[in-house]
Amino acid sequence: MGEKSPRRKEILQEYKDRKTTGGVFSIANTATGEVWMGADFDLKACENRFQFSVMTDSCVFMRLQKQWKEYGAKAFVFQVMEEIEMKETQTREEFREDLKVLLELWLEKTGASKL
Repeated sequence: MGEKSPRRKEILQEYKDRKTTGGVFSIANTATGEVWMGADFDLKACENRFQFSVMTDSCVFMRLQKQWKEYGAKAFVFQVMEEIEMKETQTREEFREDLKVLLELWLEKTGASKL
C-alpha cells in the first residue's frame, strides 16, 4: 500500500482532535405522553440510531419495544435535553460519571423513566 494522501492525513487528524460531546436525551411517546431518558457519549450517534429505528420500524431500545409495536415508530420523538463536552483533563470514566449525574438530575426534574 502506498503512503496516505495529505488530505487523508488531515481528515484522520481532524477525527482524532474532535471533541467528545455527550449528554442527556429523551424519547417520548406522543400517543401516551410517556417519556424515557438516557445519557450517551455521542448524542449524534444516538439520534442516528433512533432515526434508523424509525425508518426500519425496528426498535433498538428494549424498554420501548412493547409500545413501539403497539403505537408504531411514528409515535416516538427524540430530543436532546442537554449536551456537555468532555474536558481535556477528564478520563472517559470521569466523563461517564458526569453523564450519569446529569441524567439523574434530568430524571428527578422531569419524572421521566430511565431507558
